[in-house]
Amino acid sequence: MLNEGLHFDTLKIRAAYDPAEHRQSVAVPIYQTAAYEFRDTANADGLFALTDPGFLYTRVNNPTVDVLERRVATLDGGSAAIALASGMAAISYTILSLAEGGGRILSSPYLYGGSVDAFQKIFPKFNIHIDKSPNINDIAALERDLKSDTKAIFVESVSNPNGVVADMEALAALAHKHGIPLVVDNTFATPYLLNPIKHGADIVIYSATKTLNGHGNLIAGLVVETGTFPWDNGNFPQFEETQYVLRDRSTGRKRTFLELTPDAPFVTRIRLHYLNYFGAALGPFDAYLALLGIETLSERVTKQVSNAQKVAEWLEKNPHVEWVRYPGLPSSPYHALAKKYLPKGAGAIFSFGFKGTIEQSEAFLNAIELWSYHVNVGDARSLIVNSPKTTHGEQTPEEQRFANIPPNLIRLSLGLEDPADLIADLDQAFKKVFR
Repeated sequence: MLNEGLHFDTLKIRAAYDPAEHRQSVAVPIYQTAAYEFRDTANADGLFALTDPGFLYTRVNNPTVDVLERRVATLDGGSAAIALASGMAAISYTILSLAEGGGRILSSPYLYGGSVDAFQKIFPKFNIHIDKSPNINDIAALERDLKSDTKAIFVESVSNPNGVVADMEALAALAHKHGIPLVVDNTFATPYLLNPIKHGADIVIYSATKTLNGHGNLIAGLVVETGTFPWDNGNFPQFEETQYVLRDRSTGRKRTFLELTPDAPFVTRIRLHYLNYFGAALGPFDAYLALLGIETLSERVTKQVSNAQKVAEWLEKNPHVEWVRYPGLPSSPYHALAKKYLPKGAGAIFSFGFKGTIEQSEAFLNAIELWSYHVNVGDARSLIVNSPKTTHGEQTPEEQRFANIPPNLIRLSLGLEDPADLIADLDQAFKKVFR
């Protein structure tokens, strides 16, 4: 049992329940293999019946990927995790598994543009409908938005790009009152700043492409579960299904997902259904890169949060800035929630309103020298982008207004550079535009 009193950067990262054979290595070995040799026919029988631990095929599980899953589950206080080929795969497999066969997801409107686009264009074709509610932090009003076939509440802990902080404890209480899980995309906060499970969340999603890895060199996603949600409450019959591989080796009786892994039925079902049949497997080398990134998570995020606070405070006083949306600022309507849920800092990504024409804002972006102009976030490098035309460009003007994304919004993702240099670069770009 890990000592819960240890500091985060010692706590759980390097010793997160790694299999014993990996602990002799400074770095986790990269198991760059498609399949694994069975010891004998009995071993093969046990692996395919899922009664014996081990690895069958890298599309479904891999030793390097397994360590990443164990570590992230431990960091978040979950019972299990599954790593996938992208954050969008993590979101998609979660939604499909929750509402399989038809149902609704009650969602915040303050989401990553790719999530919104998928919710509108793809899932309705699977008879899964997403209800975006503007009442996400008004629990009494939100309860009226629930329907008889609502299967989950889905929010981002800190939203992209506006920094809306979700009141997770209130949302979890509402979800559990109606027998459904709270799903939290915790990509911006990471397990270092926030553990949604401690505040009642049942499923946590990450795009590990972002801050978890932090170096802009891989695409990956993760789904973490608590292992405590009652999937047998009558709202989710799919978890009580049997499958041919879930067979007791001695009796031949088929078992349900709840019988097979009572502490991890959700990620097990994603693994055996969606990952097994749809693919989107994370490769072992990408898992290795993610593991390297997690080693420095606490140090990177501490510096990035400090940089974000300084740059946000400078921008708030700039005459060419209309507004700054950063929950770390006292002026933010989400400042109190940020102090409650994010005591170590409100993250390193925020947005501001450029006070000028669209042409001037584009001239400003073109004048930037130190910041990188591209659409990732959570990188070791500082990034800048005009979200309404890029990350959220697939949304119509009406949809952007509903999500409170005005045309003059510019999103910043703070990296590890000196904050004085980052401010100086913004300052010189403003001066070029307005001189």
